[in-house]
Amino acid sequence: MALTLFEKIWQAHLVAEEDGLGLLYIDRHFLQDGPRRKFEVLEEQGVGVRRPDRTFATVDHYPPTDGSPVEAMTHADRRRAIEDIGRDAARHGIPLYGLGDPRQGIVHVIGPEQGISLPGTTIVCNDSHTSTHGGVGAFAFGIGSTECGHVLATQTLWMRKPGTMRVTIEGTAADGIGADGIGAKDMALAVIARLGTAGAAGMVIEYAGSAVRALSVEGRLTLCNMSIEAGARSGMVAPDEATFAYLAGRAHAPTGAAWDAAVARWRTLASDDGAVFDREVRLDARSIEPVVTWGISPDQSLPIGGRVPDPATAPDAGRQAAWQRALDYMGLVPGTPLTGIAIDRVFIGSCTNGRIEDLRSAARIVAGRTIAVPGWVVPGSAQVKAQAEAEGLDAVFRQSGFDWRAPGCSMCVAQNGDVVPPGERCASTTNRNFIGRQGPGSRTHLMSPAMAAAAALTGRLTDVRTLAVGA
Repeated sequence: MALTLFEKIWQAHLVAEEDGLGLLYIDRHFLQDGPRRKFEVLEEQGVGVRRPDRTFATVDHYPPTDGSPVEAMTHADRRRAIEDIGRDAARHGIPLYGLGDPRQGIVHVIGPEQGISLPGTTIVCNDSHTSTHGGVGAFAFGIGSTECGHVLATQTLWMRKPGTMRVTIEGTAADGIGADGIGAKDMALAVIARLGTAGAAGMVIEYAGSAVRALSVEGRLTLCNMSIEAGARSGMVAPDEATFAYLAGRAHAPTGAAWDAAVARWRTLASDDGAVFDREVRLDARSIEPVVTWGISPDQSLPIGGRVPDPATAPDAGRQAAWQRALDYMGLVPGTPLTGIAIDRVFIGSCTNGRIEDLRSAARIVAGRTIAVPGWVVPGSAQVKAQAEAEGLDAVFRQSGFDWRAPGCSMCVAQNGDVVPPGERCASTTNRNFIGRQGPGSRTHLMSPAMAAAAALTGRLTDVRTLAVGA
């Protein structure tokens, strides 16, 4: 029987089936400085962590990005969240990448970076953007705090088997800044615009096609990261030579004979010819332009050459009301060219676009120029920050006027005090533009790092293709 990539991973990890649910073995469990409920579940049951060697903790949501130590934090709840994960990890023997550790960073950046996230594995975390790890060919998904407690205690998880969707993108799109200026973020926003925010609800998306194969692994991580914004449970890309090259030599990746055996096993993880998906969607990469969001949902996006839509032209009453609500919140007038929208600040970072390739693509745009509005660059991890500084990217950003920060989620989720002030409009490389996502009253326009860099230079939404690199 021909199987999809997801079905192969599901079958390999299925421990039991009961009442329509499957009990899956979980290979990797990531923990963050979030709610303690997951450890309270253990304490209530009087049990310990079953596999601390397969559990990894980091701090990302609450750390300050101005470089100040935890001890200097005056916000008690944020400081307590960082202290709690440190204490719980130590108590249960879980490796912790805390502040000051060269491996610290956003959980969805450090997993692949450290070689913890591997092809064919099952990965969970108490964070919806766990789908990111599917970029290396894993089945990765977010879970709730009570489910985290179950995984901590048993290294397994009950769940209903998701449906399958294949999104095939053919054509010659390039990652980062290519000849056409199209990157993985543009592809992700184009897919979400096509599917809608619930179009992949309850499904695992496998991304395929020549445009996806042409992406770097970091681009694939970005694509899978945004899957959750189309309602998907997870996203994944079949591992290939690019995946193997990316993982080789990573701290937790197999070595020697174990590496050879792992690669041989990973080569079998492509969907079989004739495998049947519950839904097939196809896009032409050549039709994808640089994309920005105009509204308050990731699917409210348009190519940068478009205009703010008129609710009167919405295809149904529901979307008419949604568009009007978005325009009211965003303070936009129908018919306004997107390139005519002024911004107040720029944020480059997050688990979506805080990797080294993202910073390189933005730095290429701003090199030798001066930004017109305040801008922050927040590396996704300490390792990304160190690598960027070794390459001189921090100097490029600083010389152009950007604020170069310490690693963390920062202004993406706005839980550490880094916020967009009320009423301000931010060109952002994050994954959500919900009402108040970057702070109460904030207005977010999602886009790629290169597009955010272009917006910083002009002070308005800008087609990066109009800015010659190095001019």
